[in-house]
Formats: sequence, C-alpha cells, structure tokens
Amino acid sequence: MEWISEFLIKLLSQLQTPTLAFLIGGMVIAAFKSRLQIPKPIYEFIVFMLLMRIGLNGGMQIRDANFMEMIPLILGTIALGVAMVFLGRLFLSRLPGVTTEDGIATAGLFGAVSASTLAAATVSLEDSGMSYDAWVPALYPFMDIPALVTAIVMANLARRRAEANAGDDAAAERLQIRSIITQSLRGSALSALLLGMLLGLFSQPESVFVGFYDPLFRGLLSVLMLVMGIEAYERLNDLRKVALWFALYAAVAPILHGLMAFGLGYLAHVAFGFSAGGTVVLALLAASNSDVSGPPTLRAGIPEANPSAYIGASTSVGTPVAIAFCIPFFIGLAEAAF
Repeated sequence: MEWISEFLIKLLSQLQTPTLAFLIGGMVIAAFKSRLQIPKPIYEFIVFMLLMRIGLNGGMQIRDANFMEMIPLILGTIALGVAMVFLGRLFLSRLPGVTTEDGIATAGLFGAVSASTLAAATVSLEDSGMSYDAWVPALYPFMDIPALVTAIVMANLARRRAEANAGDDAAAERLQIRSIITQSLRGSALSALLLGMLLGLFSQPESVFVGFYDPLFRGLLSVLMLVMGIEAYERLNDLRKVALWFALYAAVAPILHGLMAFGLGYLAHVAFGFSAGGTVVLALLAASNSDVSGPPTLRAGIPEANPSAYIGASTSVGTPVAIAFCIPFFIGLAEAAF
C-alpha cells in the first residue's frame, strides 16, 4: 500500500509541473471564452524547434549507442504500431454508431505518435531525475508510419469490399502503400525529427544545440501545451456531435497502448539492460496519439472519415489522458517495477 500512496503523491506533483499546468491553463481560459490565440505559423515553428531539439539530441546519442540493442526495439516498435491499429479497429467496429471509416481513422490516429506528448515526456523525466537512452525518441517514425499506413490500407481494403470490386489491384495497392510512406516521411513532424537526428548523427552540432535549441526547449514547450489545452477544450463540442463511444476509446486506448509498450520495454530491460527511463519514453510514444503528422495524412488517405470523430477524440480526450495521466503513471510504474 505504501507504493500506491507514493504513486498518488507523484501523480499530484506531476499535475503541478509547468508542462501540465500550461495544458490545464489553456483549457481553463478556453472555458472562459478567452480570445487568446497563437498564430498557426508560430505554432508550426514551435513544433519544428521541439522536434529538431529531440532529433539532434537523439542523433548525438545514437553515435555512441550500441546499434545491436536498437534492432529488437525497432522491430518491436513497428509491430506495436500495427497491432494498436488492429486492436482499435476491432474494438470500435463492435460499438454502435461508429462507421467503418471513422473507426479505422481513429485507430490509426491513436496508433501514431504525438510530437508534443513526446516532448512533454522527456521534460517530465528530466524533472523527475530519471535518465533515459536519448536515442529512444528516434523510434518515433518506426511506430508512427506503420500505424498510419496500416489504417489507410485497411480503409482502402474495406472500401473495395464495400464496392465489391473483383479486379486484381495488388500492384496498385503496393504503389499506394509506397505513396503513403513517402507522404508520411515528407510530413513536417517526421521531416524535422529525422533531419535533426541525421544532423546529430553525421555532423557536430553540439555548439548550436547547447547555445540555441536546448535553452529554448522548455519555454517553447509551455506555449505548445497552452495551445493544446485551448484546442482540447474547443473540440469537446465536436466530440459531442458523434458517438460517445469515441470518448470511451480515447480514454482507455492511451493507457492500454502504453502498457503494451511498457511490457516490451521491460522485456528489453531483462534481455539487455534497457533503462527504466527508456521504457517510460517507449510507453509514452505508444500512449500518445498523433496531433501533427496524423490528421493531414488521414484526411488525405481516408477522406470519408469524419475529422470531428478522430481529431476530436484525440485532442479533447486522448492527449490530455496521455499527458496528464500517462506521464506520471508510467514514471511511477517504472519506479516501482525497476
């Protein structure tokens, strides 16, 4: 019972951290009908800066990492990205009032990764004094891309079945999958993260990292959390327009996905000493739901799906659950388990 009380204390203390305080603050001012707005170009620049910082740090750490340790986690992360979409599709397809397209798009968004949640997770780990393998955030695309590709391919297959097309379009399907992967890699979030990672890996960016990207990281993250808090509250009305089942899924999926990834990280810890902090980052990659690369990719790949369903579920329920609950939960779980 003592560890439970310690965990609850930890949870309450996390709610007072700047990361979560700004998220809650954004929701509060939105509830009071504040006209405060952050221009979209500034928001996009903030996301770019955060991902570049994470990518640079990860790339610099990969230079000194044991690549053989990364391979099983890369394979496991890819499998997780695909499995989360299948599980979400299976769950949502059994619920009343949920269309096939909306269910698949929502499962795809919750299988993909949130850049802001990843940034918040790394800051919370640093605040709690828990070290992690800095290359772990580089697993981001190995979960994000397979999840989005799986969702779009599933939606296309469902569409073809509904239209009862009997032709053999395997070649066209392969082309489409290639196009989806290319589109995802060209998205702003993944491009920034991969660019930062490559620069950190193949150049010597320590001076610009220490002098520019790192000092701005926490301040920019607080602004991003404020924006996400405002959006989360504003999309509550969108979510009310569709089945309440989306809210249920959005509340449960981050925790379930995070536990799946936490289990993978713990197995890696037993096998080759993967760190507790790395396991937390891996769990929070899975617990997050895409807020940057996912929505435009799904909007293009599954145009029949209702954005109010999958984006509303993600920003109004999924992201607050991932940040406000899953971050302190998995930090506390790691402290108890390792």
